[in-house]
Amino acid sequence: MEKKKIVVTSRVFPETRALLEAHARLVVNETDEPWSAGKLLEHCRDAFGLMAFMTDSIGEDFIAACPELRIIGAALKGYDNIDVDACARAGVTVTIVPDLLTVPTAELAIGLILSLGRNILTGDTAIRGDGFSGWRPALYGAGLDGATVGILGFGLVGQAIAERLHPFRCRVLAADAECRSDAAFPHIQFAETDRVMAEADWLVLALPLTSETQHIIDRSAIARMKPGVRIVNPARGSLVDEAAIADALSTGHIAGYAADVFECEDWARDDRPKDIDPRLLADKARTVLTPHIGSAVTHVRRDIELSAARSIVDAIAGRPPAHAVNAPVPREVIEDA
Repeated sequence: MEKKKIVVTSRVFPETRALLEAHARLVVNETDEPWSAGKLLEHCRDAFGLMAFMTDSIGEDFIAACPELRIIGAALKGYDNIDVDACARAGVTVTIVPDLLTVPTAELAIGLILSLGRNILTGDTAIRGDGFSGWRPALYGAGLDGATVGILGFGLVGQAIAERLHPFRCRVLAADAECRSDAAFPHIQFAETDRVMAEADWLVLALPLTSETQHIIDRSAIARMKPGVRIVNPARGSLVDEAAIADALSTGHIAGYAADVFECEDWARDDRPKDIDPRLLADKARTVLTPHIGSAVTHVRRDIELSAARSIVDAIAGRPPAHAVNAPVPREVIEDA
Protein backbone atom coordinates (compact mmCIF):
# COMPACT_ATOMS: atom_id res chain seq x y z
CA MET A 1 0.00 0.00 0.00
CA GLU A 2 1.33 3.44 -0.95
CA LYS A 3 2.16 5.68 1.96
CA LYS A 4 -0.10 8.66 2.53
CA LYS A 5 1.18 12.09 1.55
CA ILE A 6 1.98 14.52 4.35
CA VAL A 7 2.94 18.16 3.73
CA VAL A 8 5.20 19.95 6.20
CA THR A 9 5.24 23.71 5.63
CA SER A 10 8.44 24.58 7.47
CA ARG A 11 11.94 23.19 7.83
CA VAL A 12 11.92 20.74 10.73
CA PHE A 13 14.32 18.83 12.94
CA PRO A 14 15.73 15.50 11.64
CA GLU A 15 13.88 13.64 14.42
CA THR A 16 10.56 15.06 13.23
CA ARG A 17 11.27 14.14 9.66
CA ALA A 18 12.34 10.61 10.60
CA LEU A 19 9.16 10.00 12.60
CA LEU A 20 6.93 11.08 9.73
CA GLU A 21 8.94 9.35 7.01
CA ALA A 22 8.47 6.03 8.79
CA HIS A 23 4.74 6.34 8.15
CA ALA A 24 4.22 8.72 5.24
CA ARG A 25 5.47 10.21 2.01
CA LEU A 26 6.70 13.72 2.80
CA VAL A 27 6.78 17.04 1.01
CA VAL A 28 8.74 19.51 3.16
CA ASN A 29 9.46 23.20 2.79
CA GLU A 30 13.25 23.17 3.18
CA THR A 31 13.61 26.95 3.31
CA ASP A 32 13.20 29.52 6.08
CA GLU A 33 10.53 31.39 4.11
CA PRO A 34 6.86 30.36 4.08
CA TRP A 35 5.27 29.10 0.91
CA SER A 36 2.83 31.35 -0.88
CA ALA A 37 -0.85 30.49 -0.56
CA GLY A 38 -0.80 29.14 -4.09
CA LYS A 39 2.20 26.91 -3.55
CA LEU A 40 0.80 25.58 -0.28
CA LEU A 41 -2.46 24.69 -2.01
CA GLU A 42 -0.59 23.05 -4.89
CA HIS A 43 1.20 20.74 -2.47
CA CYS A 44 -1.88 19.95 -0.38
CA ARG A 45 -4.50 19.16 -3.04
CA ASP A 46 -3.84 15.41 -2.72
CA ALA A 47 -2.39 15.33 0.80
CA PHE A 48 -3.78 13.28 3.68
CA GLY A 49 -2.13 15.40 6.33
CA LEU A 50 -0.58 18.79 6.92
CA MET A 51 1.84 19.98 9.60
CA ALA A 52 1.01 23.67 9.88
CA PHE A 53 2.90 26.55 11.45
CA MET A 54 2.24 30.20 12.35
CA THR A 55 2.84 31.38 8.80
CA ASP A 56 0.07 29.27 7.28
CA SER A 57 -3.47 30.51 6.69
CA ILE A 58 -6.01 27.69 6.43
CA GLY A 59 -9.50 28.77 5.47
CA GLU A 60 -12.70 27.23 4.10
CA ASP A 61 -11.74 27.60 0.42
CA PHE A 62 -8.41 25.91 1.05
CA ILE A 63 -10.08 22.97 2.82
CA ALA A 64 -12.63 22.58 0.03
CA ALA A 65 -9.79 22.36 -2.50
CA CYS A 66 -8.06 19.54 -0.57
CA PRO A 67 -10.52 16.62 -0.66
CA GLU A 68 -8.07 14.02 0.69
CA LEU A 69 -7.11 16.04 3.76
CA ARG A 70 -7.95 14.39 7.10
CA ILE A 71 -5.54 15.84 9.66
CA ILE A 72 -3.86 19.16 10.35
CA GLY A 73 -1.24 18.79 13.05
CA ALA A 74 -0.58 22.39 14.04
CA ALA A 75 2.82 23.05 15.65
CA LEU A 76 1.06 25.81 17.57
CA LYS A 77 -0.79 26.63 20.76
CA GLY A 78 -2.85 29.49 19.34
CA TYR A 79 -4.66 28.50 16.16
CA ASP A 80 -6.46 31.64 15.01
CA ASN A 81 -4.84 31.17 11.57
CA ILE A 82 -6.89 27.98 11.03
CA ASP A 83 -10.65 27.90 10.47
CA VAL A 84 -11.29 24.93 12.76
CA ASP A 85 -15.06 25.02 12.22
CA ALA A 86 -14.64 24.76 8.46
CA CYS A 87 -12.23 21.89 9.04
CA ALA A 88 -14.77 20.10 11.25
CA ARG A 89 -17.52 20.49 8.66
CA ALA A 90 -15.21 18.99 6.04
CA GLY A 91 -14.08 16.07 8.19
CA VAL A 92 -10.61 17.39 8.99
CA THR A 93 -9.24 17.03 12.51
CA VAL A 94 -7.11 19.91 13.82
CA THR A 95 -4.69 19.28 16.67
CA ILE A 96 -2.54 21.73 18.61
CA VAL A 97 0.31 21.61 21.11
CA PRO A 98 -1.29 23.01 24.28
CA ASP A 99 1.45 23.08 26.90
CA LEU A 100 4.98 23.07 25.51
CA LEU A 101 5.06 26.78 24.62
CA THR A 102 4.03 27.94 28.09
CA VAL A 103 7.34 28.06 29.96
CA PRO A 104 9.53 29.55 27.20
CA THR A 105 6.91 32.21 26.45
CA ALA A 106 6.75 33.16 30.14
CA GLU A 107 10.54 33.30 30.31
CA LEU A 108 10.66 35.61 27.31
CA ALA A 109 8.00 37.85 28.86
CA ILE A 110 10.24 38.34 31.89
CA GLY A 111 13.17 39.05 29.58
CA LEU A 112 11.14 41.67 27.71
CA ILE A 113 10.14 43.34 30.97
CA LEU A 114 13.71 43.54 32.24
CA SER A 115 15.12 44.64 28.88
CA LEU A 116 12.54 47.39 28.52
CA GLY A 117 12.58 48.64 32.08
CA ARG A 118 16.34 48.59 32.57
CA ASN A 119 17.30 49.92 29.11
CA ILE A 120 19.42 46.87 28.36
CA LEU A 121 19.30 47.15 24.56
CA THR A 122 19.84 50.91 24.63
CA GLY A 123 22.81 50.41 26.94
CA ASP A 124 24.29 47.75 24.70
CA THR A 125 23.96 50.06 21.70
CA ALA A 126 25.62 52.89 23.61
CA ILE A 127 28.60 50.73 24.56
CA ARG A 128 29.12 49.46 21.03
CA GLY A 129 28.51 52.81 19.32
CA ASP A 130 30.20 55.36 21.56
CA GLY A 131 32.73 53.37 23.49
CA PHE A 132 32.70 53.17 27.28
CA SER A 133 34.60 55.52 29.54
CA GLY A 134 32.85 54.71 32.81
CA TRP A 135 29.63 55.35 34.69
CA ARG A 136 27.50 58.34 33.80
CA PRO A 137 24.14 59.49 35.27
CA ALA A 138 22.15 58.11 32.33
CA LEU A 139 19.65 55.45 31.26
CA TYR A 140 17.62 55.52 34.46
CA GLY A 141 14.75 53.10 34.03
CA ALA A 142 12.09 51.18 35.93
CA GLY A 143 12.46 48.10 38.11
CA LEU A 144 9.94 45.56 39.35
CA ASP A 145 10.49 45.76 43.10
CA GLY A 146 7.34 47.32 44.53
CA ALA A 147 5.73 47.84 41.12
CA THR A 148 2.20 46.76 40.19
CA VAL A 149 2.20 44.30 37.31
CA GLY A 150 -1.13 43.65 35.63
CA ILE A 151 -1.65 40.46 33.65
CA LEU A 152 -4.55 40.25 31.20
CA GLY A 153 -5.39 36.58 30.81
CA PHE A 154 -4.61 33.98 33.45
CA GLY A 155 -4.41 30.75 31.53
CA LEU A 156 -1.28 28.63 31.53
CA VAL A 157 0.94 31.40 30.15
CA GLY A 158 -0.46 34.06 32.47
CA GLN A 159 0.04 31.76 35.46
CA ALA A 160 3.60 30.96 34.42
CA ILE A 161 4.42 34.67 34.07
CA ALA A 162 2.95 35.39 37.51
CA GLU A 163 4.96 32.57 39.06
CA ARG A 164 8.17 33.99 37.65
CA LEU A 165 7.32 37.50 38.83
CA HIS A 166 6.89 36.48 42.47
CA PRO A 167 10.62 36.62 43.40
CA PHE A 168 10.78 40.22 42.16
CA ARG A 169 8.53 41.33 45.04
CA CYS A 170 6.03 43.08 42.84
CA ARG A 171 2.28 43.28 43.31
CA VAL A 172 0.53 41.18 40.68
CA LEU A 173 -3.02 41.92 39.54
CA ALA A 174 -4.68 39.50 37.13
CA ALA A 175 -7.82 39.67 35.03
CA ASP A 176 -9.32 36.48 33.70
CA ALA A 177 -12.61 35.43 32.18
CA GLU A 178 -12.84 32.42 34.50
CA CYS A 179 -13.50 32.66 38.22
CA ARG A 180 -10.41 31.48 40.04
CA SER A 181 -9.80 30.79 43.71
CA ASP A 182 -7.57 33.28 45.45
CA ALA A 183 -6.50 30.41 47.72
CA ALA A 184 -4.99 28.59 44.74
CA PHE A 185 -2.94 31.68 43.84
CA PRO A 186 -2.09 33.36 47.15
CA HIS A 187 0.30 35.89 45.62
CA ILE A 188 -2.18 37.11 42.99
CA GLN A 189 -4.98 39.66 43.32
CA PHE A 190 -7.81 39.12 40.85
CA ALA A 191 -9.66 42.13 39.50
CA GLU A 192 -11.77 43.31 36.59
CA THR A 193 -9.93 44.18 33.40
CA ASP A 194 -10.56 47.93 33.75
CA ARG A 195 -9.05 47.98 37.24
CA VAL A 196 -6.01 45.99 36.14
CA MET A 197 -5.41 48.42 33.29
CA ALA A 198 -5.90 51.46 35.53
CA GLU A 199 -3.55 50.38 38.31
CA ALA A 200 -0.74 48.67 36.41
CA ASP A 201 2.75 50.10 36.18
CA TRP A 202 3.45 47.19 33.85
CA LEU A 203 0.73 45.57 31.75
CA VAL A 204 1.48 42.10 30.37
CA LEU A 205 -0.80 40.51 27.76
CA ALA A 206 -1.42 36.77 27.99
CA LEU A 207 -4.66 36.41 26.02
CA PRO A 208 -5.59 34.43 22.92
CA LEU A 209 -6.66 36.39 19.85
CA THR A 210 -10.43 36.35 19.38
CA SER A 211 -13.02 38.77 18.08
CA GLU A 212 -13.46 39.94 21.68
CA THR A 213 -9.76 40.45 22.42
CA GLN A 214 -8.67 42.02 19.13
CA HIS A 215 -7.47 45.55 19.92
CA ILE A 216 -8.32 45.17 23.60
CA ILE A 217 -5.50 47.70 23.95
CA ASP A 218 -6.78 50.56 21.81
CA ARG A 219 -6.78 54.34 22.21
CA SER A 220 -9.65 54.25 24.68
CA ALA A 221 -7.99 51.61 26.85
CA ILE A 222 -4.66 53.44 26.80
CA ALA A 223 -6.35 56.67 27.89
CA ARG A 224 -7.62 54.88 31.01
CA MET A 225 -4.14 53.69 31.98
CA LYS A 226 -1.88 55.61 34.31
CA PRO A 227 0.75 57.82 32.64
CA GLY A 228 4.08 56.05 32.36
CA VAL A 229 2.69 52.53 32.04
CA ARG A 230 4.83 50.00 30.18
CA ILE A 231 3.10 47.36 28.05
CA VAL A 232 4.53 43.93 27.23
CA ASN A 233 3.00 41.68 24.56
CA PRO A 234 4.31 38.11 24.18
CA ALA A 235 0.89 36.75 23.11
CA ARG A 236 -0.65 37.96 19.82
CA GLY A 237 0.08 41.15 17.88
CA SER A 238 -3.52 42.16 17.26
CA LEU A 239 -4.31 42.33 20.96
CA VAL A 240 -3.00 45.88 20.55
CA ASP A 241 -3.60 48.66 18.05
CA GLU A 242 0.02 49.32 17.14
CA ALA A 243 -0.77 52.77 15.76
CA ALA A 244 -2.37 53.71 19.09
CA ILE A 245 0.68 52.40 20.93
CA ALA A 246 2.97 54.51 18.71
CA ASP A 247 0.85 57.61 19.33
CA ALA A 248 0.91 57.08 23.10
CA LEU A 249 4.67 56.58 23.07
CA SER A 250 5.08 59.86 21.21
CA THR A 251 3.09 61.75 23.84
CA GLY A 252 4.79 59.98 26.72
CA HIS A 253 1.56 58.49 28.10
CA ILE A 254 3.14 55.06 27.55
CA ALA A 255 6.73 54.91 28.79
CA GLY A 256 7.62 51.78 26.84
CA TYR A 257 6.36 48.92 24.71
CA ALA A 258 7.91 45.46 24.31
CA ALA A 259 6.54 42.87 21.91
CA ASP A 260 7.41 39.48 20.46
CA VAL A 261 4.33 39.47 18.20
CA PHE A 262 2.88 41.90 15.68
CA GLU A 263 -0.38 42.67 13.92
CA CYS A 264 1.05 41.86 10.49
CA GLU A 265 1.42 38.20 11.55
CA ASP A 266 -2.25 37.60 12.27
CA TRP A 267 -3.49 35.85 9.14
CA ALA A 268 -7.01 35.51 10.54
CA ARG A 269 -7.49 39.26 9.97
CA ASP A 270 -8.25 40.28 6.40
CA ASP A 271 -7.53 43.88 7.42
CA ARG A 272 -4.22 43.22 9.16
CA PRO A 273 -1.48 45.77 8.43
CA LYS A 274 1.24 44.51 6.12
CA ASP A 275 4.10 45.90 8.21
CA ILE A 276 4.97 46.95 11.74
CA ASP A 277 4.22 50.61 12.37
CA PRO A 278 7.48 52.36 11.36
CA ARG A 279 7.27 54.62 14.41
CA LEU A 280 7.66 51.58 16.65
CA LEU A 281 10.70 50.48 14.68
CA ALA A 282 12.23 53.95 14.91
CA ASP A 283 11.67 54.42 18.66
CA LYS A 284 14.62 52.34 19.83
CA ALA A 285 14.81 54.07 23.22
CA ARG A 286 11.32 53.07 24.33
CA THR A 287 10.66 49.78 22.57
CA VAL A 288 12.04 46.25 22.67
CA LEU A 289 10.94 44.16 19.67
CA THR A 290 11.79 40.50 19.09
CA PRO A 291 10.89 38.34 16.04
CA HIS A 292 8.34 35.93 17.56
CA ILE A 293 10.87 33.90 19.52
CA GLY A 294 8.64 33.06 22.47
CA SER A 295 9.04 29.32 21.95
CA ALA A 296 12.48 29.49 20.33
CA VAL A 297 14.25 27.15 22.72
CA THR A 298 15.86 24.31 20.78
CA HIS A 299 14.52 21.34 22.74
CA VAL A 300 11.09 22.99 23.04
CA ARG A 301 10.76 23.56 19.29
CA ARG A 302 11.83 19.96 18.67
CA ASP A 303 9.23 18.68 21.14
CA ILE A 304 6.52 20.88 19.60
CA GLU A 305 7.21 19.44 16.15
CA LEU A 306 7.27 15.87 17.47
CA SER A 307 3.95 16.37 19.25
CA ALA A 308 2.34 17.61 16.03
CA ALA A 309 3.96 14.76 14.10
CA ARG A 310 2.60 12.15 16.53
CA SER A 311 -0.91 13.51 15.99
CA ILE A 312 -0.48 13.01 12.26
CA VAL A 313 0.90 9.49 12.75
CA ASP A 314 -2.10 8.64 14.94
CA ALA A 315 -4.45 9.82 12.20
CA ILE A 316 -2.62 7.73 9.60
CA ALA A 317 -3.00 4.69 11.86
CA GLY A 318 -6.71 5.40 12.39
CA ARG A 319 -6.27 6.36 16.04
CA PRO A 320 -7.89 9.48 17.54
CA PRO A 321 -5.08 12.04 17.72
CA ALA A 322 -4.37 13.82 20.98
CA HIS A 323 -5.11 17.52 21.55
CA ALA A 324 -7.80 17.87 18.88
CA VAL A 325 -9.60 21.22 19.01
CA ASN A 326 -12.56 20.24 16.84
CA ALA A 327 -14.88 17.27 16.41
CA PRO A 328 -15.03 16.62 12.68
CA VAL A 329 -17.71 14.69 10.87
CA PRO A 330 -15.88 11.85 9.07
CA ARG A 331 -15.43 12.82 5.45
CA GLU A 332 -16.77 9.48 4.34
CA VAL A 333 -20.09 10.30 6.04
CA ILE A 334 -20.17 13.72 4.36
CA GLU A 335 -19.57 12.18 0.94
CA ASP A 336 -22.26 9.52 1.44
CA ALA A 337 -24.86 12.06 2.59
